[in-house]
Amino acid sequence: MGETFLGFNGYQWAVFAASLSVIFGGIGSCVGIASAAKMSAGVLAEDPDKFGGLLVLSILPGTQGIYGFITGLLVVVFFGLLEGDGKSIVLAQGVRIFLGCLPVMIMCLVSGIFQGMVSTAGVSLVAKRGEAAGQGMILSALVETYAVLSLVVSLFLIMAAQSG
Repeated sequence: MGETFLGFNGYQWAVFAASLSVIFGGIGSCVGIASAAKMSAGVLAEDPDKFGGLLVLSILPGTQGIYGFITGLLVVVFFGLLEGDGKSIVLAQGVRIFLGCLPVMIMCLVSGIFQGMVSTAGVSLVAKRGEAAGQGMILSALVETYAVLSLVVSLFLIMAAQSG
């Protein structure tokens, strides 16, 4: 049956990594979007003309879910998890894949939630000064930087796990 660590073999660690990347990125985005969209709905009830800026502020935390999805998909593709080639992943490689996905797992969860908080504050800004939507978006995008950096690091670590 092969080596295992914490009851998982290499293939299972790779599947676990891909799954948690998608799940944690999705959770961060769902929480972030819900926060900003809920506040946006209240503002729109008073002033429907502010929809454009509020939509962007509400969508911004959704990118973390995309980064988690990209990471999970790349693990599936790079390591042949669909074709059955993934069954040949040894334990050490599976653990490296899991560790390579950790930056995206953690940062997309955390940054999605915090970006939602900043976007929610941006919604408050737009409620008072509709012309300030761009400033709110820029502030929200600052949090995004760390999700992007985690994606880059995870991609390099996954590529290293593929060659190693």
